[in-house]
Amino acid sequence: MAVSSPDLANAIRALSMDAVEAANSGHPGMPMGMADVATVLFTDYLKFDPADPAWPDRDRFVLSAGHGSMLIYSLLYLTGYAKPTIDDIRNFRKLGSPCAGHPENFEMPGVECTTGPLGQGLAMAVGMALAERHLNAVFDDSLVDHRTWVIAGDGCLMEGINHEAIGLAGHLKLGRLNVLWDDNKITIDGATSLSTSEDIPARYRASGWHVVACDGHDPADIARALDAALADDRPSLVQCHTIIGKGAPNKQGTAKTHGSPLGPDEIAAARETLGWTAPPFDVPAPILSAWRTAGARGGALRSAWQGRLVTHDDRVEFERRIAGHLPANDATATSIAGWLANPQKVATRRASELALDALTAAIPEMIGGSADLTGSNNTKTPATTPLTAADYAGRYLYYGIREFGMAAAMNGMALHGGVIPFGGTFMVFSDYARPAIRLSALQRARVVYVMTHDSIGLGEDGPTHQPIEHLQSLRAMPGLHVYRPCDIIETAECWQLALERADGPSLLALTRQNLPQLRDGGEMLSARGAYRLRSAKAARRVVLIATGSEVEIACGVAERLEAEGIGADVVSMPCTSRFDAQPADYRADLLPDGVLRVSIEAGTTFGWERYTGLDGLRFGIDRFGASAPADQLYDYFGLTAEKIAPKVIARVQH
Repeated sequence: MAVSSPDLANAIRALSMDAVEAANSGHPGMPMGMADVATVLFTDYLKFDPADPAWPDRDRFVLSAGHGSMLIYSLLYLTGYAKPTIDDIRNFRKLGSPCAGHPENFEMPGVECTTGPLGQGLAMAVGMALAERHLNAVFDDSLVDHRTWVIAGDGCLMEGINHEAIGLAGHLKLGRLNVLWDDNKITIDGATSLSTSEDIPARYRASGWHVVACDGHDPADIARALDAALADDRPSLVQCHTIIGKGAPNKQGTAKTHGSPLGPDEIAAARETLGWTAPPFDVPAPILSAWRTAGARGGALRSAWQGRLVTHDDRVEFERRIAGHLPANDATATSIAGWLANPQKVATRRASELALDALTAAIPEMIGGSADLTGSNNTKTPATTPLTAADYAGRYLYYGIREFGMAAAMNGMALHGGVIPFGGTFMVFSDYARPAIRLSALQRARVVYVMTHDSIGLGEDGPTHQPIEHLQSLRAMPGLHVYRPCDIIETAECWQLALERADGPSLLALTRQNLPQLRDGGEMLSARGAYRLRSAKAARRVVLIATGSEVEIACGVAERLEAEGIGADVVSMPCTSRFDAQPADYRADLLPDGVLRVSIEAGTTFGWERYTGLDGLRFGIDRFGASAPADQLYDYFGLTAEKIAPKVIARVQH
């Protein structure tokens, strides 16, 4: 049996409609509509090897339209990846199957990133393309020379993050990035004309992209468009005119194929229309063999690449970076030793800059940036020269006012491997970046967020810029380590911990206002999340728990309590999640029963009862802030030692 490109594509269609039907949920329309485009891409263009899914110089494929997850699951199975198996596909969307409703990078090799929240996949692909160009500039074509391919739907192009992502990609001339747009003109609600009339190709052209169109069901025309994309040195949008649910004779071209199973009758009709006689989840041997042959074509390319790697002068350094191992260095310890000898009163954003000066010089894979707040976030160092279209070897990105795009790009860079991205903005603008921060945590991406101006301490900019609920809402996010250091020593420790964490993101919440240096020892204490900074002198009756800029206040409260004969510990808690992971005996020793536990933080008091207990005291701000100098605001909201101490004393003596 001679196997044609439509035969190969129909295998995708059959697996997709059968899996969605078996699950009784899912999106068959996109995989069926883009099956022809995906077939041409995977059989003739994409550089990959299922025998080594982690091959560093593979092309990256991102299914930004993650709701059509059966497209990537079908492709991985057909081309010969170890996972998913056909049984995994049978169990699509069922508990325990790696074939989740949306693709998850931690479930199986071949899924480069977790997608589903529309637009973020394309934006992460921008980060992957950035990482490729940077590593190419550092190491050369013989080790790094690959492309990033994206399949995106109408929804991906409607989301606001698309504007941020394509603007950045066009500005940086990321010509190795190719986006295949599933232009089927259908969303869940119906025709796209219900909600949009914009000229998307014109928007992309205006952003510095090359645009080419094709018939998404004509293999020769698809190949022509992909060749045109490869020949252009700009990022390319390939407008693939497709029919959603292609092959389902009564529902194709309508929203009925978008978000629900086709149903037994329509599947039977589709089988007849497509000439597909095989039973569910059965791919005829000649077709499967042709797919496996296509999947194996990258083996020779990988072997040749490995031969170049073995003799490359930079092999050791390349392998270290790709493996994610930090270079041996004592940058943090050296800096801390100097600060212990010469204490400094600086804002923790400045302390972060001082730590970064040493760290970026010692760790060349660190790539920094800021969403147009470089001078405020203090993220630029002498070692990090600008990364531009003219110099991809640079290590600092000017993201512009694109917080969401920045965060998503950093996810893509981290997932690509070989780089450790960090980027800054104001803490209050974490709201703009939050969906990408959540995907950092879900994907276990090694990203460091530098969030400055972390409280009312920023002063006169007022309540629009003063975080209140942000710290606690971010701490509630599973997998995200939120650090709020109290001085220059803790800041350096938190940076070290963030960089050493290879399996998830970290966020540093940093002050605008200067803070005294409170630590007088160099032991790594922040690793435990919380520790006893000051021990009670009199019999301990109070434990004061504080973070960041309020640790200084807690020390002042403790002095006043001790003057009244009330012993008070001061506990600095730079990272609640690390503290929560400590052994029970350590936590009980630090926060014992039988004493008054008091929390002090310039943000919402919500959640602090977890540490104070319901009978404890919680000092914070449960309303929006105000516009005034920082010292006046702290006094106004009662966050001073002078105002807190009497209330603690009254409770103890009650």
